[in-house]
This record gives sequence, structure tokens and C-alpha cells, in this order.
Amino acid sequence: MTECIQEAFRFAAHFSRRVEAGFTAGHVSNDGGALLLRQAERKINLLGRLAGCFGDGRNQERIEHTVEEMLAQRIYGLALGYEDLNDHEQLRSDPLMGLLSGKRKLDEPLAGKSTLNRLELAGRTGRYHKINYSAEAIDRLLVDLYIESHRAPPKEIVLDLDATDIPLYGHQPERFFHGYYDSYCYLPLYIFAGDQLLCARLRPANQDAAAGSVEEVKRIVVQLRQHWPEVKIVLRADSGFCREELMAWCEAHAVDYVLGLARNQRLARIIGKPMHQARVLHQSTGKAARLFPEFQYQTRKSWSQARRVVAKAEYLDKGENPRFVVTSLSAPQWNAQDLYEKFYCARGE
Repeated sequence: MTECIQEAFRFAAHFSRRVEAGFTAGHVSNDGGALLLRQAERKINLLGRLAGCFGDGRNQERIEHTVEEMLAQRIYGLALGYEDLNDHEQLRSDPLMGLLSGKRKLDEPLAGKSTLNRLELAGRTGRYHKINYSAEAIDRLLVDLYIESHRAPPKEIVLDLDATDIPLYGHQPERFFHGYYDSYCYLPLYIFAGDQLLCARLRPANQDAAAGSVEEVKRIVVQLRQHWPEVKIVLRADSGFCREELMAWCEAHAVDYVLGLARNQRLARIIGKPMHQARVLHQSTGKAARLFPEFQYQTRKSWSQARRVVAKAEYLDKGENPRFVVTSLSAPQWNAQDLYEKFYCARGE
């Protein structure tokens, strides 16, 4: 039986130009923008250094895919929006993905989904788990990359702490329901300095948002001060991190902090007069009105000492909108309004 494969389709002409669809271009890819990522990665050798944090117990004479190639394949895939390992059953034959992964022979396929799955399970014991990694080395790498990005020591580093949700739709290990996010999820901890990631720690959702934050902040601060002993460091986070353990550690190690403070009846009573003034101002102008009182405050049980609290006594069309932050920064360093509006509210920018 004769097999006919049409190699071109001709469409209506465009004036004097012929319009034709051809299928003789060979292997093509629609992810060409990833070449820009490759150029950026090569400047800092991120993937090579990350691969150095892994150990490979496989017989090196018999492997087809190196750890660095597989890491590059998976990470570039994620960057391009291919989250599912099943996507790599097609991507493994994409010549551009082979180029990004550093594959010398581009006509040979990359790792399949099963091989990549074993990479993602690195660190487990068993017959098929020959690859392991050093979590400590990866942690240090993230901070090293931040340090290397500076030509001169910075005067101040602001560390932003945040916990957010990763929704889960299956029955993954350590799957718990989180009331705030109203879903089953993980609750990872992130620490940023500006737009650079210094820590990403996957955690189950059945714990406090600040769980483990002291340990993570401690190792980051130690590593930063090994390079920049005189640098000023300030922690910034929402009320989920307003915990005595974290504040006390900062005070004992010359690290400043600005943390959100959850409202309560005592705090509401303290700012009663400024809130009334804001209400009167709103009624007279028809616009949002806010005042920024500050005071010394100590909880009845959980705090070891009184601390500076800055309040935003705000009145809107919908009514009162009070907010509070607790800080180790003094008034001469930051006045109340600037501390709240320019420093605390800059979180995430």
C-alpha cells in the first residue's frame, strides 16, 4: 500500500505573494525565549553549582543522563510552565530542551518522566534511589548567590519572611487542612532579600506560620555576617511571625525587626482617642483619615518585655480599619508614619 504524505498546503495568494504551509522544517520548538534564561544562568553557573550539591551513586559508565542534565531539564521545564512530569514525555525529544539541558548529542532523547521522578525522590533509600543531596549545601548556595550579586557590602539588608499555601488536590504525604486558606495545602516558608530568594522550606500546614523561622533566620544571618560583619539586618513580616522566640532572638543578636501585630481589645482601647479623631476627620472631609500613634506595649503572658508598637488608626467609608506593628527600631530612626507606610507596607515590593 502506497503511503502518501503531503508536505505542503497552498492557500489563496496575497497579491503577488504565494501563501503556503510547509511541514519540512524538521524539529521545531516554540520555547525560544528560554535561551535568554540560559544566558543568565551561564553567568552565575547556577545549575552546575546546584548539581554540585548532589551525590550520584550510579555506575557512571552506564548512565545516560547526568544529574546536571536532569536538573536543567526539570528546572527549565518548570520555568517554561511545564509543571507535570508527564510533559517530559514530549519535551525529552525537543531539541531546544536538549540544548538547555546541556545534552551533547541533541538527536538523543532526554530523561523520561520515570527517571526524573527518581531524581525528585533523591535522598530516599532503596534499590532505585541512587541520587542524594545535601540540603545544607543548597541552603548555603542560595545565600552565596545573593552575596555574590553585590559588588560592595550593602549598608542594610531587609529580610522578608512569608508563609503561603501550595494547594493540594490529591493525597500527598503530610496533607492537612488549613483554616485560613480553606483548603488542603502545604505551608512553605520563604525568606527574601529584595527580589532574591534566600530560603524556601516546604512544610506541612498543621503548624504555626512562624515554625522553624528562628533556625532559618539564624543560619542566614550567620552566613551574611561572615562576609559583611558590619551590615545592618532588619526582619520584616506579617503578624504570623510576631512571636516572642523570634523577637527575643533578634534582640539578643543585634537584628532589628518590624512585624505585624494582630489586633485585640487592649490595643483597640489604647488607640481609642486617635481612632475617634480619625472618625471626626473622615466625617468632615469625606475622605479616608488616618493617624499614627505609638506606645509601649507588652502582652500579659507571652512577651518578656515591653516593646514599641506603632498603630494606624484609620477610618474609611466602611468604618474603622486599625492596624498595628511592633518594632525594635527607635523613633529617631523611623517616625511612626514612615515606619508603617514606607517600611512595613513595602513588604513584597
